[in-house]
Amino acid sequence: MDASKEIEPAGEFTCQLCGLAAPYTYYGQKPPNTHSLVILEESYVMKDPFTPDKSKFLILGSHCSLCGRPVCVGAECSLFYSKRFCLPCVKKNLRAFPLEIQEDMEKRKSQQKSLPSGKMDTRT
Repeated sequence: MDASKEIEPAGEFTCQLCGLAAPYTYYGQKPPNTHSLVILEESYVMKDPFTPDKSKFLILGSHCSLCGRPVCVGAECSLFYSKRFCLPCVKKNLRAFPLEIQEDMEKRKSQQKSLPSGKMDTRT
C-alpha cells in the first residue's frame, strides 16, 4: 500500500478564532484504526505526524455547540464541557455554566491582565 495514500488529507481545518490551519484526515467520532475508541464529539482529526503508529492521532478541533463555528481545542479558543464551546459563547453565556467553569474563566481573565499585551502565551 502506498504510504502517501494512507495519510491523504480529507480537507483543511481552520480555527475561526486563532487561525490555526492544518490538514485533517478524518471528521467524526470514530477515527480509523482506533478499534473501540469513540471521541465524545464530532472532531477534526489528523494522523499523528510524530509516530508511525496508525492508531495515534491528534484532535484539531470541533464546532462550537452554540454558534457552530469551527474552533481548535486550544485553551485560548474553546473548552469542552459535555460539548465544545468557543470562548466568546462561554463569555456570553457564563451564568449558564457551573461555578467551576465561571471561576476558571475569571482566573483566565486575571492571567490575561497580568501578561504583557494581554497575550496568554509568550512563546515564539
